[in-house]
Amino acid sequence: MAHLSRSSRSESASSKTHTSLENDPVTVAGNSAHVSSGDRLHVAKTADAIRRACDLRDLDALVSYATSEGGFLQDELRRLAWPILLQCDQSARESTLLPEHDLPPHGDEEQVQLDVNRSFVYYPECSDEELSSKKNELYKVIKQVLRNYPMLCYFQGYHDIVQVVLLVLGENQSAPVVARVSLLRIRDYMLPSLSPAVKHLQLIPEIIETADKALSRHISGIQPFFALSATLTLYAHDIQEYSDIARLFDFFLAWEPVVSIYLFAAIVMSRRKELLEIPADEPEMIHFTLSKLPSPLDLEGLISRAVQLFHDCPPESLQSKVWKRIPQCSVLKTSRDVFKRQSTDTVVELFHQQTRQLRSEERKKQVIGFLWSHRRTISSVAVAVLIGAMSIWIRKRGLDNSILSYIDRFRMAFQSCV
Repeated sequence: MAHLSRSSRSESASSKTHTSLENDPVTVAGNSAHVSSGDRLHVAKTADAIRRACDLRDLDALVSYATSEGGFLQDELRRLAWPILLQCDQSARESTLLPEHDLPPHGDEEQVQLDVNRSFVYYPECSDEELSSKKNELYKVIKQVLRNYPMLCYFQGYHDIVQVVLLVLGENQSAPVVARVSLLRIRDYMLPSLSPAVKHLQLIPEIIETADKALSRHISGIQPFFALSATLTLYAHDIQEYSDIARLFDFFLAWEPVVSIYLFAAIVMSRRKELLEIPADEPEMIHFTLSKLPSPLDLEGLISRAVQLFHDCPPESLQSKVWKRIPQCSVLKTSRDVFKRQSTDTVVELFHQQTRQLRSEERKKQVIGFLWSHRRTISSVAVAVLIGAMSIWIRKRGLDNSILSYIDRFRMAFQSCV
């Protein structure tokens, strides 16, 4: 695979405005004056190989390229590869999404508009007029997906994911891809509650415990909520370089959803020395450090480390019961084979099934919470009910006179002792 330095890949962010230069494979390596002819040839050959894999719908090859250094290299190739990986390209698309103006509004559209107004903070670099146009496109894509799938619950940060897809694919091609990402990659995050996302986070300490026990002990007092923002938004909220987040999406779309969790475990482990230097009795400082992604971000090294972690300690091999407690209808379990064909109807039913389970769990928690908060009153009532039931049973058995006689004897004996 072509060797692409981080600085070179950052320079390729100029493609964020989709200039004609992005069709040249060499532009991914930045200024061609600093790229050897051998590297230029290698990049060009790799780009041609990716195109052939797309033409043949060779999913294994696409996964390999998405995992190798540089990923799909440029947006022109991503526009070919991403829909194929998500099984929504023209040759595989089940149905076309209905236009948003043909459907009733989604209940979260007001919040969507507020978030869209704050979108495109770091990229692209363009005029105010172009930026306004991009925001309108972003709002339309999100509305179309949510109106087609009204059971999906919007969360703040969803727009960060969609804006990456929009910048890569353009408005016309984005909605089907965003719909598949929503249903097959981040479905658990679009449920009525974020409690499934919290369950996902509990996998991070388990992965670290398996791979690095010393580091695990050092940060054992820290709950993994520090990873919520990054994992919830597929890192789109936290990564500021367009070239980096587009390349990271190559990896995420080619692998099963749980790899985003493994990537954060890899990030934590990459900071081992820094974390061990923080005293264990300063959990606030450890949490603060973990809540910020390292800078600079060695994206290629982290992807490689995440893949290694996934192979060394897959989720089903983790020692605790965290993986077992994740429902079978969770996207982490139903999308383990990203090549398996899943119909929209099947995925929607899985969503409803998990929603029912989620509501059942919440009702149980409410009942347990009520019982615990009223435990003294409930205990008194329970004793009274028990005594009443026993007295009825005693009378029905005709034992009341004999038991009362024993009580009288005991009372007289007690008085004589006094």
